[in-house]
Amino acid sequence: MIGVAVVGYGYWGPNLVRNFCEVPGARLVSVCDQRKERLAAVQTRYPAVSVTDDYNGVLADPNVHAVAIATPVSSHFRLAMSALMAGKHVLVEKPMTATVEEGRQLVAEAARRNLVLGVDHTFIHTGAVRKMRDLVADGLGEMYYYDSVRVNLGLFQHDVSVLWDLAVHDLSIMDYVLPARPVAVSATGVSHVVGEPENIAYLNLFFESNLIAHIHVNWLAPVKVRRTLIGGSSKMIVYDDIEPSEKIKVYDRGITLNGNPQKNGEKVYQMLVGYRTGDMWAPQLDTTEALGLELRQFIDCIGSGTAPYADGNAGLRVVRILEAASQSLAQRGRVIELEQTRWVA
Repeated sequence: MIGVAVVGYGYWGPNLVRNFCEVPGARLVSVCDQRKERLAAVQTRYPAVSVTDDYNGVLADPNVHAVAIATPVSSHFRLAMSALMAGKHVLVEKPMTATVEEGRQLVAEAARRNLVLGVDHTFIHTGAVRKMRDLVADGLGEMYYYDSVRVNLGLFQHDVSVLWDLAVHDLSIMDYVLPARPVAVSATGVSHVVGEPENIAYLNLFFESNLIAHIHVNWLAPVKVRRTLIGGSSKMIVYDDIEPSEKIKVYDRGITLNGNPQKNGEKVYQMLVGYRTGDMWAPQLDTTEALGLELRQFIDCIGSGTAPYADGNAGLRVVRILEAASQSLAQRGRVIELEQTRWVA
């Protein structure tokens, strides 16, 4: 049995605790939090689980083999590095770290000690996103665009911008679904509260091919929208996470673009557009809870010594984009090139 400690019992911690109690091969040993009332809630619901506010004590416990960190982003690096140095496997909440350099150090330390470093990119374990990955792998033709909208009213974060809070989901999905990696980033946004991070942002990602990605995130929208469109020359996908049943729809329709030179030899091209209309179908999806699947994979990877889908390198790629987007945001949308060699340790 893999002994697990959950650090942080605020917003996401209770979900980790509930699922770890049900994962085969795992035993929830303890929950660590600085707030006494949260620890009391754990004791009431899970009387067999130890509670503590002493993180060093958790790391010193030989019954704890892995630590799941669900604390504010600013504390991720310190807590995760301490756990790795204590010989513990680590699962850390998204985003993995606050900077690329911190992420590189975690990846390097985990590799040096042969420990599993996983990042809680929960959405990639949903049946819908896994199906999207399969559809893209089967072929949508030439890839045209990846467009995502993730907006709602709140919850405002005071330590990170809306990019680091919401766009991280879409970036992790994009990283998992698309075979290509972006090479440059541009971002614009604004804060409507003096002294607080941006609450609306628009992120553009450029690729070596003609594929382009756009992500819109917003804490000020009156409605909740979670929609992604992936367009190719032969098929298009619509992923609506709010839809209760048919979250994925595949459209066998689109356009064919051809450019032909004018006969007079001038460097002017006439664009010929062909429209194609076909069927729409909604594939059947696995409805197993994503977090449960993610934690099962994390525990299995510890036993087998393999890497989870969302390993440290995946987390580092997302943080690299977020860091570059923040640089672009501060410079009103200037395009920031992504240094590919810095994506992995």
